[in-house]
Amino acid sequence: MTAVKQNLIGLKAKEFRHPLDLEATEALKQFPGWDIAVRSLLGGVAEQFFYLDNVASSVQVNEKQLPHIHKLLVEACHRLDLEVPELYIKQNPAPNAYTFAMQGKKPFIVLHTSLIELLTPEEIQGVIAHELGHLKCEHGVYLTLVNLLVLATQLLPSWGVILAQSLQDQMLEWIRCAEFSCDRAALLAVQDPKVIMSVLMKLSGGSPTLAPQLNLDAFIEQARAYDKMSDSQLGELLKNAQTQQLSHPVPVIRAQAIDRWASSAAYQRLLENHQTSYNRQMENMGKWRNW
Repeated sequence: MTAVKQNLIGLKAKEFRHPLDLEATEALKQFPGWDIAVRSLLGGVAEQFFYLDNVASSVQVNEKQLPHIHKLLVEACHRLDLEVPELYIKQNPAPNAYTFAMQGKKPFIVLHTSLIELLTPEEIQGVIAHELGHLKCEHGVYLTLVNLLVLATQLLPSWGVILAQSLQDQMLEWIRCAEFSCDRAALLAVQDPKVIMSVLMKLSGGSPTLAPQLNLDAFIEQARAYDKMSDSQLGELLKNAQTQQLSHPVPVIRAQAIDRWASSAAYQRLLENHQTSYNRQMENMGKWRNW
């Protein structure tokens, strides 16, 4: 029998945000005004371009369009106690998903078709919930600036490229750390760590043909073996060099992190506390009806 997934009413981002995310966000705040500088260089044109390009070349998911995927979105939003954002499906051969939060516009999530073809419905919900985690943790502004900063690097004169690259390095460090918080949000939505780790496994070496043949237990063992490399100074140095220019932590690190958190007392306590709050709310509603 499938366990009933609980809605985490009143969930706050601070209850699940990863310490590295908090630390990296504080580091970004040490550059006051840089976000305003990037926006002023490009004005509102870049944001508007991203938004219009998405609307023009994607399919919006709703009750009438791909309703089974819309249902996954709504369920995930209820479990994370979030308003439902717009969701789009975009034709693209590279499995990916991203969130865009433009000033003055409702945030939206984009899933690539190749990602949907690779995953099961529950895994798709995990990816959606991961993107919702960015919104729950209020990463949206910074995520948008990552895209704007890449464009700014291309448009700035040569004297400004070094500054832009420095900021870009800071942003890459931040977004790698932010991903750990969003993986936790995904776990809170699907409430099964193996679903999240399966997504990471398929993104590492899956295809629509190979995905059903992959062994999750073997991938978890692989993640633990990779983690042991940090026991040596050289191994830790090589791992840091490997990830420095990446926008995401490598999948085995993310799998190991979610495996640990799912087994932690903090995760179990979070679910129990919200279950208790939900039960009390139901009891109060019952009393009100009886009255």
